[in-house]
Amino acid sequence: MEENHDESILQLNMIKVAVIGPESTGKTTLTKELAKQYNTVWVPEYARDYLNQLDRPYVQSDLLEIAKGQIESQKKMRKQARELLFCDTDLHVIKVWSEHKYGVCDPWVLNQLQLQYYDLYIITDFDIPYEEDPLREHPEMRSYFFDIYRNLMKDNDKAFIIAQGDLKARIEQAKKAIGALL
Repeated sequence: MEENHDESILQLNMIKVAVIGPESTGKTTLTKELAKQYNTVWVPEYARDYLNQLDRPYVQSDLLEIAKGQIESQKKMRKQARELLFCDTDLHVIKVWSEHKYGVCDPWVLNQLQLQYYDLYIITDFDIPYEEDPLREHPEMRSYFFDIYRNLMKDNDKAFIIAQGDLKARIEQAKKAIGALL
């Protein structure tokens, strides 16, 4: 019984870092590498698996399922994490995408955004080359989406940094910000 109590205390003290940003800006690469550097786990972007298994074009209701899957994935991985949990995306990405594509975001997602907490957001800059991928839709809009994510963080008083440059530079920028939290 005491072990569970200790585990819940560790979970409360866990630092959560979300990596967000426009398409093809190195979010997954950075998230994986940070988890490796800190000897912990990371939460993959649920949307990739979901959309790759879909046998039709996605619709707005799929975004709600993706949001729910992302939260469940985080809950599972959090149990395996050590002091830090790195998340390749969060529900802000669902919100931005839904509002861009459909003009509205599901109220459940908006409510969950109010309940979620991350100690740090890392917004990946679009200063790296775009890589084609069947799931990516707007290579010409990376600047537009970058500004939306940055403004969302500012407007909601979220702690964030912007990761720029090559992978090594981004890791150093992230480690400096994470170091301030540890």
